[in-house]
Amino acid sequence: MTGPAAPCPLWLQQRFEQSGGSVPFSQFMAWALHDPEHGAYGSGQLKIGKGGDFATSATLGPDFSALMGCQLVQWLRALGLNHPTKTLSIVEVGPGEAELSCDLNDHLAEHLPDLMHRLELVLVEINPGMEQRQRKRLGRHQDSRNSQPLLPHRWTSLSELKASPVIGVLIAHELLDAFPVERLELVDGQLRRQTVHLHQADACGVDLHWGTEPIPQALQERINSTLSATQIALPPPDAEDGWTTEWHDACASWFAEASEALTAGHLLVVDYALEAHRYYSARRREGTLMAYRNQRASQVFLVDAGQQDLTAHLCLETMVHQATTHGWTLEGQCRQGEALLALGLAERFSSLQQLPGSQLAELLQRREALLRLVDPACLGEFRWLSFLRFNPLVPSTGTGERSQFLQEPSVINASTPSRP
Repeated sequence: MTGPAAPCPLWLQQRFEQSGGSVPFSQFMAWALHDPEHGAYGSGQLKIGKGGDFATSATLGPDFSALMGCQLVQWLRALGLNHPTKTLSIVEVGPGEAELSCDLNDHLAEHLPDLMHRLELVLVEINPGMEQRQRKRLGRHQDSRNSQPLLPHRWTSLSELKASPVIGVLIAHELLDAFPVERLELVDGQLRRQTVHLHQADACGVDLHWGTEPIPQALQERINSTLSATQIALPPPDAEDGWTTEWHDACASWFAEASEALTAGHLLVVDYALEAHRYYSARRREGTLMAYRNQRASQVFLVDAGQQDLTAHLCLETMVHQATTHGWTLEGQCRQGEALLALGLAERFSSLQQLPGSQLAELLQRREALLRLVDPACLGEFRWLSFLRFNPLVPSTGTGERSQFLQEPSVINASTPSRP
């Protein structure tokens, strides 16, 4: 799938001209999202939330963060026992509007007061525009707490964390699906890499057009290695010319960097993901790439560069392979609906019925948000993946207890009731 040409804004034209006029789609996507002056995230133009360009689970209300917070409490308690003198870090990579960070702070303050003096919040944000908004949001949150201090918090990069790794929990919530992807297209029976190039439209301006090129050898070798390890056929045998898909090449280096940033602890990935047989199905002819703007989805990717979100689902098998070959151990994975039920979603629904009639509007709003979190047509198809980071030089005395969100809801409900 290629789609129509699109006018090229002047700032992007300059990037193309500096790069010879043609670049892989992955480079176009990186510019469109992360250019520090004009990118949708880099400049902070993109708005996340119910009134923004798209909503995330964390922006629908505090219940999602409270349920995730139940999992963090379990992990942090175990880490606190294993490392009784160490600071424990909650590292959120790509914090968005910082709603999750603010709400997790409140949940931990209520449910983990004995460890609060040892906790810190670490935000990893590569986009200056988003970081500026996060700082404002955390500032407002501190004011709303009547000057009670938030967790000590700082902004850093994974590179800086590699130089001084931490112990704790690393959260990648709706992060990896926004990584620039390679677009692969079947042309004359061979996979080729999609490109975007400048085309002189008329005397007044230039357009962006689609093209293809041979897959570079280094990229092809990485693809072949992963396909061999995961036993995935790419392209699928019955795919026809024009079949298009995505390859998340940038995830491998991210998992490698993230593993070096954490001495010991947990990585929680929450994102859109599909099994390989669904992701690379011949019927999924146009891949999973989507554009979002003003709460509307489209498959027009080249227009309004820097003013819309671009996102692609992840393939579960290739993601797990990338993680496990770069320092992580997979504990398990499940759908978001299953995870939230195990963390007390049913009890949270029940507790809403206890709200007084004067809070009917709040009850309805929270109920709708909780339903959206588990609705397969909305956010219920998100996958939660738990990865572990072990360091043989750091002693561990943990009990080996399975993560709460991976347990059967009946086990959790009997012992750990949730609170609204």
